[in-house]
Amino acid sequence: MRTFSHIGIPTDKIHGEETHNVEGGFHITDFEQSPSRVEWLRCEEKCGLPEMLQTVAHVAYQVDDLDKELEGANVLLEPWMANEHLRIAFIIEDDAPVELMEAVH
Repeated sequence: MRTFSHIGIPTDKIHGEETHNVEGGFHITDFEQSPSRVEWLRCEEKCGLPEMLQTVAHVAYQVDDLDKELEGANVLLEPWMANEHLRIAFIIEDDAPVELMEAVH
């Protein structure tokens, strides 16, 4: 089952306090600090994210079983550990990016 988490919006402007992902070449805001659950994504010139994520807004869902959700899906970005408690991946549905997030205990 999918539960809405947030919407991610690419931007070229700074929107409040950002976390810098040096490896990936991007900056993000904490959607949990946004009353509208918006995560702003600002990419550097040498960003490692797929072009689609750099230019198209995505919707994100919390899922119980990330591997099961990825079965048969059009995977845009393979699963990785976003932090020690969160495993995420991106898929494409209806020509738009969708982020799937699984809590890891």
